[in-house]
Amino acid sequence: MSAQANFEFLDALGQIAADKGISVETLLDALANALVAAYKRLPNAAEEAVVTVDPDSGEIRVYGQELDEEGNVVREWDDTPENFGRIAAQTAKQVILQRIREAERDLKYEEYAGREGDIVTGIIQQSDNRYTLLDLGRVEALLPQAEQVPYERYEHGSRIKAYIVEVRKTTKGPQIVVSRSHPGLIKRLFELEVPEMTNGVVEIKAAAREPGHRTKIAVWSNDSNVDPVGACVGARGARVRMVTNELRGEKVDIVPFSDDPGEYVARALQPAKVREVRLDEESGTATVVVSDYQLSLAIGKEGQNARLAAPAHRMADRY
Repeated sequence: MSAQANFEFLDALGQIAADKGISVETLLDALANALVAAYKRLPNAAEEAVVTVDPDSGEIRVYGQELDEEGNVVREWDDTPENFGRIAAQTAKQVILQRIREAERDLKYEEYAGREGDIVTGIIQQSDNRYTLLDLGRVEALLPQAEQVPYERYEHGSRIKAYIVEVRKTTKGPQIVVSRSHPGLIKRLFELEVPEMTNGVVEIKAAAREPGHRTKIAVWSNDSNVDPVGACVGARGARVRMVTNELRGEKVDIVPFSDDPGEYVARALQPAKVREVRLDEESGTATVVVSDYQLSLAIGKEGQNARLAAPAHRMADRY
């Protein structure tokens, strides 16, 4: 390349580096390495060589090298081919495009790395029997079939919220795996609707979920003046309604948490009224006594109420 072309090349390189957040030094190093490979493909090329790119003038030189058995340079000479400017220009274009793609992939990954447990909003792009693709803006997320809610329909173009379960780094950029069935989605949805959760006054201590059917959460208040259940339900049920709407009608039971195991078990079985709870610490089981007319309510449809109440305390560590 001519001196004028070299300066134009450096200016263009600097502009690209600034626009894409890549250092000029990184681009020049990548270009030098690529030019070594291009040089070695030429006939009569030296077995060993280095390429230098002057960061001030943009001048590109190739130096052939002779090495001893220990890899030390014993002789070096200027072996820049006459037509190397044309090769350099073509190589520079390829290297810059590759580096830009790599930098953009890294930026996208860094944006989502460590965000497992966050909630995102995406637009459904396509769906098949393996997974559904969500457009998150700059990246796409995978909603695998195993993380989907049974019988929930994902219509193209509709907007849904999902829970990030994993962020993987791949050669094509970040692969974000999201879930609609994870119990953590419930917690994040309530955090969006309940300011008392955002500021730490109200907490979800435990949760159990049968996706698409029913969820039970146990809530606690760090302020005696704040009713945790009322805060989650909201005025006329407005807050919990926003959560159930996002969950496509999945019912949510909200019960007050208690440090007392017997009282906690009784509350977890709401809306049934429990007369007595007998705990067996050795077996880790509880026997619950209810009136005959409360039995079916305590068990729930197909055993759902009892099933959700049983593991609630064990779900607290899943967030």
